[in-house]
Amino acid sequence: MLHALYLLGIAAFAASGVLAAHRANMDPFGGFVLAFAAAISGGTLRDLILDRHPLYWTRDWPLLVLIASVAALTMLYLRRRSLPHRTLMVVDAVGLSVVTVIGARAALDAHVTPVAVLVLAVMTGVTGEVIRDVLCGEFPPLLLREEVYATAALAGAAAYLGLREAGVRDGVGIAVGAGLVFVLRLAAVFRDLHLPRLQRTPH
Repeated sequence: MLHALYLLGIAAFAASGVLAAHRANMDPFGGFVLAFAAAISGGTLRDLILDRHPLYWTRDWPLLVLIASVAALTMLYLRRRSLPHRTLMVVDAVGLSVVTVIGARAALDAHVTPVAVLVLAVMTGVTGEVIRDVLCGEFPPLLLREEVYATAALAGAAAYLGLREAGVRDGVGIAVGAGLVFVLRLAAVFRDLHLPRLQRTPH
């Protein structure tokens, strides 16, 4: 189950990279660059912090083939059909939800503190989005806007960690944690769920 979710999250982030490149009017090379950047950046940063070598994707050629294949198929699809405006956000929500709990699981396997688990889970989930948005010239990236994004990842990671500490089966904890992230992100996209701004509202 965990491996299947892992591949789903990587594929979703790869597709989100292509969708962002399409929205920014990039060429196919830019689409591939953003697909790989979105898909592997979070896990790369996590593994560097945990001093895990070699990096997970450097010897996992099926993973790289999956990213390239998803990117190519997404680009071919976009040449024939247009997608709703919020498609990027929904696909990104799938990637965020899965990759966040995968990051939490990897941090737990490294026996770090609970706070570090939460930090690494959020970093794993959001790094690809930040790099994708920066490469597209979007500033501030989605992470730094008032929308619920990193906070959704934090809530899901905390739910997963809490359930694990309570002795709940790992599969259940992963499903609940990922599901919470996904629901919060969809609420942000479709129900305008957001955090308050730092500026005072003018009277």
